[in-house]
Amino acid sequence: MHIPGAGTEEIAVLTFDEALERSGRSGGYDPEKWLYVPDFYTEYRYILGTRGARPLICVGVNPSTAAPDDLDATLKSVSRIAASNGFDSFVMLNVYAQRATRPGDMERTRNELLHRENLAAFAYVLAHAGDSPAVWAAWGNIIEMRGWLRDCVLDMVSLGDRYGARWYTAGKRSVRGHPHHPLYLKKDTPLDPFDAREYCLECL
Repeated sequence: MHIPGAGTEEIAVLTFDEALERSGRSGGYDPEKWLYVPDFYTEYRYILGTRGARPLICVGVNPSTAAPDDLDATLKSVSRIAASNGFDSFVMLNVYAQRATRPGDMERTRNELLHRENLAAFAYVLAHAGDSPAVWAAWGNIIEMRGWLRDCVLDMVSLGDRYGARWYTAGKRSVRGHPHHPLYLKKDTPLDPFDAREYCLECL
């Protein structure tokens, strides 16, 4: 089980561009199939997904232990639901890029560098996902774990607007209006249109 060994302020964090430029060099997985940034296991992860022309972009809260060819239960569900909804690939990003198996172990204070570079990763994926990229909001009630996560979501929604993103949810939203987490969804769960801007105003 991964528990953060250090706060992200205490380690050397690669910018997204630096990590992307190095991606595929570490070996151990097929870079023609997988997009993995950074491409080695560390305290943070910007992107994990498969390559394709029409990806479903899934946004969770924070990454855990998954890696290429070693998906956790959440990523396996994301992959199945992407395929059942007609997408040829999936890309997993998160509202915050720090790895923590238990969301309660996320750092108490947002690392501004990590947040900025996470947005750069989101922009990269949006720019390479074709017209009107499909973004699946999938962070669950965990979004309430840290007060500053709200601002992270707002920044991602604003960035999505610049690329004409179409937002979706899958499964029933919570009593508080938050999107359902990917776990425990049936593999053929359909995607439902989601007004991310209205959600930010009413639920966050």
